[in-house]
Amino acid sequence: MGNYSIKELEKLSGIKAHTIRIWEKRYKIVAPERTTTNIRYYSDDDLKKIINISLLNNNGVKISKIADLTSDQLSEKVRELSESKTDTDIHIDQLIVAMVDLEEENFEKALASLILRYGFEKTITEIVYPFLEKIGVLWHTGNITPAQEHFISNLIRQKLIVAIDALPISPSTATRVLLFLPENELHELGLLFYNYITKKAGLRTYYFGQMVPYKDVLSICESHHPKILITSITTSPSPQDVQQYLSKLCQDQAECIILASGHILKKMALKIPPNLHLFFNNTDLSKLLRIHN
Repeated sequence: MGNYSIKELEKLSGIKAHTIRIWEKRYKIVAPERTTTNIRYYSDDDLKKIINISLLNNNGVKISKIADLTSDQLSEKVRELSESKTDTDIHIDQLIVAMVDLEEENFEKALASLILRYGFEKTITEIVYPFLEKIGVLWHTGNITPAQEHFISNLIRQKLIVAIDALPISPSTATRVLLFLPENELHELGLLFYNYITKKAGLRTYYFGQMVPYKDVLSICESHHPKILITSITTSPSPQDVQQYLSKLCQDQAECIILASGHILKKMALKIPPNLHLFFNNTDLSKLLRIHN
């Protein structure tokens, strides 16, 4: 069971803590437990209810009306709202509710319907990515278990792999692209999506995934002769290590175009070698691929 502070509820639902307290007192929408030091804490059920209340309230339903709804009625209203609106925040919050419940069928059904409704790329960039950023709040506060993280990551990973496999293989004469994560880099969902974007653009991709030792990168380049290398760095221990790694990669593969992404790169004042280009979304990547193809 989750154990959320009111500030965590605020971050996840978008409802101010002050407003949640007023709603508790006036409408009894949730009844939090208290610690021995009299600090409120909230359960998974409280989180789901507050998220659903937030969705309805943000779409014009008065809190006094919402407070009279049963749990089933509340869920039904949210379902109707999700079918009639195109606001991505609604779908992000529904994915959070499915994740908290570990309901694979519901999560799978929601994700599949979103892909059908909005297309694969829009679903990933405008719903799945913000969803993953939002559940980062749960991870940092200890309210998401390794089981939940693996559950979600694997379902999304499956969707990405199926989408990639459905694309035609480019001819051997097409521009070759190597995609990999450096050693100690484990989170490959972003790299899988870059693989999808690159393959869809008609380039020939070689996907080597997570935690690729540097010597193996050099060996792969020697054997496959890629023109473009795509990588992502999110967990490197220090800016100095990042700079050293990218500078060495650019020097050792001077004939290649290096495309690098990752949140850590946004915060750094990197010295950019001539063959290094940074990107932070699929639009940036697509543009760079067109330029260097």
